Amino acid sequence: MPISSSYLLVFHGSRDPRPEIAMQQLAKLVCNKLPENHNALNSAHQVGIAALEMSPQPLHEQIQEFAKSAFGDVCGGLRQSKLSQNENRLKIVPLFLLPGVHVMTDIPAEVALAQQAIGQDIMIELQPYLGSHPNLEKLLAKQIAAIKAEAWILLAHGSRRPGSKETVEAMAAGLPAVAAYWSVPPSLESRVKELVAAGYKEIAILPYFLFAGGITDAIAASIEELKLQFSAVNFQMVEPLGASAELAEIIWDLTDR
Repeated sequence: MPISSSYLLVFHGSRDPRPEIAMQQLAKLVCNKLPENHNALNSAHQVGIAALEMSPQPLHEQIQEFAKSAFGDVCGGLRQSKLSQNENRLKIVPLFLLPGVHVMTDIPAEVALAQQAIGQDIMIELQPYLGSHPNLEKLLAKQIAAIKAEAWILLAHGSRRPGSKETVEAMAAGLPAVAAYWSVPPSLESRVKELVAAGYKEIAILPYFLFAGGITDAIAASIEELKLQFSAVNFQMVEPLGASAELAEIIWDLTDR
């Protein structure tokens, strides 16, 4: 009997509708990665999305509902699975770029609650978070290669969690770029001042965010203010990662880890 696997992509969630729209697009792209024999089996092979925050339901309830839609009445103890134990698998992929409290604490706790409620007929497997994949840096490097600039700033959200900056700093060093943060120091403005003082006239900003939304809008507005402050400098802002076939490929690779 073949193993049945379904996939749930978990993102942060937002009041802005754009991230959810992009997530739906990304889910379709990931669904295209399913082997042909998966599509031929049954409805258990699905790709869905769920939000950690800004959702009417907590994540563990969203996981339970998706499991029911993907595996029918196997979950919740309604009947015994036709497959033996561990052959129904729900793989959860956290689409987060940094190993903050959501990745390290919140999502594992919600997955544990969902597993307890569903029982052992479906095994929930929490996959590595998106930002841990080495090819993500290559995807960012591709964005950088398309734009001419003397200096680059990799702008992440930032966290006060100890060690949270290490991932961003390593990513920035590999691009190469300097790291800045939206919510903690060093800020975008402070990094710009440093680069201007060093003589750079062309500065590009790469937002280390998955999708366009309220924060990227605020970043764009901040850059417009910097243009007024430093009129001799040419500023450019790159779009965030967005839903793409390349990103879907990275996500699909994470489902096998």
